[in-house]
Amino acid sequence: MTEPQDRSGKPADTQWSMPRGLIVILGLAALVVTVAGIQVAASIVGPIFLALMLTVAVHPLPEWLYRKGVPGWLATIAAIVVVNSILLVLVLSLALSVAQLATLLPEYADDFTNLIDDAQSFLNSNGVNSTDAQTLLSQVDYGNVFGLVEGILQAMLGIFSNLLFVLALLLFMAVDGSSYGSRMSIVTQMRPDIATALTAFSAGTRKYLIVSTVFGLIVAVIDTAALWALGIPLPILWGLLSFITNYVPNVGFVLGLVPPALLALLEGGPGLMLTVIVVYSVINVIIQSVIQPKFVGDAVGLSVTFTFLSLVFWTWILGPLGAILAIPLTLMAKALLIDIDPSTRWVNTILSDAPPPLEPAASPDPPRHEKK
Repeated sequence: MTEPQDRSGKPADTQWSMPRGLIVILGLAALVVTVAGIQVAASIVGPIFLALMLTVAVHPLPEWLYRKGVPGWLATIAAIVVVNSILLVLVLSLALSVAQLATLLPEYADDFTNLIDDAQSFLNSNGVNSTDAQTLLSQVDYGNVFGLVEGILQAMLGIFSNLLFVLALLLFMAVDGSSYGSRMSIVTQMRPDIATALTAFSAGTRKYLIVSTVFGLIVAVIDTAALWALGIPLPILWGLLSFITNYVPNVGFVLGLVPPALLALLEGGPGLMLTVIVVYSVINVIIQSVIQPKFVGDAVGLSVTFTFLSLVFWTWILGPLGAILAIPLTLMAKALLIDIDPSTRWVNTILSDAPPPLEPAASPDPPRHEKK
């Protein structure tokens, strides 16, 4: 079936059944309703997205085992064991670290009070007798300040709050994923555009998770070693926090810096805190802000601005889990809303980090009377 053409032989513009402006308005209204529904059901939708991303991440493993001659059922079991083991080790390590922190923080209550008294004495000795400054220092409460530290860690742990639900979903998705290749072959024959969009989403998600995991491990090891050398308590915990927050684009480094910086303030005073901030900034700015974005941009094809807006959007909808899964969720939305339709793929040029160069237009054939 050929496309309708005009008198010049060029494809004619598609005739819309309603004005395009009305189509845009209806689309935006549907988007608002969808977003509101996801936000209401965030406690259910969030774990589903997490299980889906983990399933996509480990999907190449059973395929590789199957090509090596391993039976399909055994390859599926191996994938389930690997992803569940990673998730359980991560959750147990984080829970144990949070418990250790809860027993450690009360020991610094007196140090925090002394620190506030020293700050007030410093202001008085330098002629700063402002009532507002004194009132502000007197209202600084130990529980509120270090409630921030516990809040960050509990938010990270809360990501896996529905652990049993996620593990069950991983089991079912891994079993269904064993026939994903044959299903995609059928979809490719029937709807090649849909198959292309889904394949691009899977490949982009895996590349992003691999890049973020590799650089997260590098940052975690370096941060742990630096904090251990500086004598900061619980360096392994803060290294683990650096690893998890590395999946949060743009601002994850700041979230991972706050707890060890506050502990350094109590452990060694402002000088040690400043040292931790400088060390963290040098390490994370070089790795996470200079080197890693290059690889992430090549992997997902999203601009830095759109990445940050995605972080804000998904965090608002799903909470801390949305911050962790912001990039994979954006890739999924892009696949379903943009890549799935050839007529809307031009939007990728606006969203991409480095749009492809324009191909030179083919020169028209010379008139017949000019041909030799």
